[in-house]
Amino acid sequence: MKTKAAPIQDLLAALADPTRVRLLLLLDRRELSVGELCTILQLPQSTVSRHLKALTDTGWAAVRAEGTSNVYTMALQDADASARRLWTLVREQAAETPAAAQDQRRLQSALAERRSKSQEFFSSSAGQWDRLRQELFGDRFHLAALAAFADPGSVIGDLGCGTGQVSEALARFAARVIAIDSANSMLQAARKRLQRFDNVELRRGELEALPIDDGWLDSATMMLVLHHIPDPDKVLREAARVLKPAGRLVLVDMLPHDREHYRQQMGHVWLGFSETQIERWMNDAGFSEIRIVALAPDAKSKGPALFVAVGRKA
Repeated sequence: MKTKAAPIQDLLAALADPTRVRLLLLLDRRELSVGELCTILQLPQSTVSRHLKALTDTGWAAVRAEGTSNVYTMALQDADASARRLWTLVREQAAETPAAAQDQRRLQSALAERRSKSQEFFSSSAGQWDRLRQELFGDRFHLAALAAFADPGSVIGDLGCGTGQVSEALARFAARVIAIDSANSMLQAARKRLQRFDNVELRRGELEALPIDDGWLDSATMMLVLHHIPDPDKVLREAARVLKPAGRLVLVDMLPHDREHYRQQMGHVWLGFSETQIERWMNDAGFSEIRIVALAPDAKSKGPALFVAVGRKA
């Protein structure tokens, strides 16, 4: 909520002190801490804090907490037209003073010090940065964020949705997600995970005969599904059918491997796919601009290497 503007007399009084004007010149369009301001102005903290209080009390400056410190910036966005005109006049004259020129030089040094501290951290932590980042944010935050590439007005198909993990990531950014799976148990798990989203529609169906109209989807995903399918060529043709012209398919699956026990333990029909196989099937299904890239293995994973294939419906 916008606060009531201070009387013009108070605004003028706040600007009557040259130190406060110097502070505002520094805070115009940037945030600085009290310590940085003390260094730049070469004044004790008590003096700087006293002037900052006067500026915040009259609405010239704004303060916010950042960790255990406070940072300040100019508050012109909340000022009325008369205050903005007043500041424009004061700034034009005050910016030309020798003191203001010195302040700007020391400001650049303070900003360079910030960059230096950041660079020192990364220089000393480069070897353990991945571990630090994983401890702080987990190892999948970037994958969830990549779903933001989805057009906000798009309809995306999660073909072979399983328990809905991919649909959950997409639902935050797409207009609508249609999630398909043939197994009731998978759909029940997906329904539980996705119940808070009103833009996800779960449908039971076979990937060889998708319960989606022709040309309905803007894009589609098929994540670790194709190796369960006896006829991958037919499934890829179905995916092409339900995509709009120029719609994109993103497919992730396993590269060729020799783990024969996967057939008995997990019902795999195919022991991975070669790039040549996938490219031929996608071409035959009507996809163009096909790219197939082997994914870097996760150090903690125990399964075969994966690839991602991307194609656009011709």
